[in-house]
Amino acid sequence: MKSFAQESENRVLGSGWLGGKRRSPLKMLYDLDQGPSSALAEVHRQRRSLLHRACSRHTRRQRLLQPEDLRHVLVDDVHGLLYCYVPKVACTNWKRVLLALRSPGGLDPQAIPAHEAHAPGRLPSLADFSPTEINRRLRDYLAFLFVREPFERLASAYRNKFARPYSAAFQRHYGTRIVRRLRPRPHPDALARGHDVRFAEFLAYLLDPRTRRDEPFNEHWERAHALCHPCRLRYDIVGKFETLAEDAAFVLGLVGTAGLHFPAPPPLTKAVTTHDQAVRLFQDISPFYQRRLFDLYKMDFLLFNYSTPSYLQLH
Repeated sequence: MKSFAQESENRVLGSGWLGGKRRSPLKMLYDLDQGPSSALAEVHRQRRSLLHRACSRHTRRQRLLQPEDLRHVLVDDVHGLLYCYVPKVACTNWKRVLLALRSPGGLDPQAIPAHEAHAPGRLPSLADFSPTEINRRLRDYLAFLFVREPFERLASAYRNKFARPYSAAFQRHYGTRIVRRLRPRPHPDALARGHDVRFAEFLAYLLDPRTRRDEPFNEHWERAHALCHPCRLRYDIVGKFETLAEDAAFVLGLVGTAGLHFPAPPPLTKAVTTHDQAVRLFQDISPFYQRRLFDLYKMDFLLFNYSTPSYLQLH
């Protein structure tokens, strides 16, 4: 059975842009930056510049990245793309798009079930390759990630994984652990199912030193910078959940796949509700815990130019 690396290498050898038939997405972006500036290209140039400055200002000596650190960076060798996925930032739809790009029949991304998009092994990761091949892809491919206002992402993760009934397996795995550790005199049903974790308990679990000492954060609430290492890897496009439709269209325009569209984002009313939900959840959290949580996620705010939420009481 061929490895991901072997299969991807074969696709690279047959891909058009490496054969000189068309420009790679990275070259397309470079040409855009050199030519008359479009408004969207300028937005992304400014985001890259801001990320670079923030990294220089706020990061100190860092350890060398290991291949396993690159597990979240997905590879499309045919089109020359590297995508670092951050859960709760439209990553299901981006995985659908990458699968559709790999399909010779021009598959509609929206026709791909979510469970199939997330199935292990469907998309190769940068961690699957040798150091030499990793470095070549980092040099030649268009690298992009999508981020989201950190506390709205956190509120979305809580709602999706703890407050909805279809996450029973997730609630049993993490919810029972949270209840056992943090709730005085828990009900036996809560100990067995972990189905009624409160937001304050979830945050206390994140802030508990034992949590990260026992194992890494789950990817749904791990900080975006810890998943994607934007101060160690060059990202050409920093997309944002708040401007998802425009940013996704910009990336796909660089890829040059006519007819492939990013799945429609949630209606604006739903996005507004996400903000309102974060406001509602955090209003019951003490300023002391708000400050500690902000410190935990501070690098995501700084690196990706998100303002401190106005609803926090940090002083």
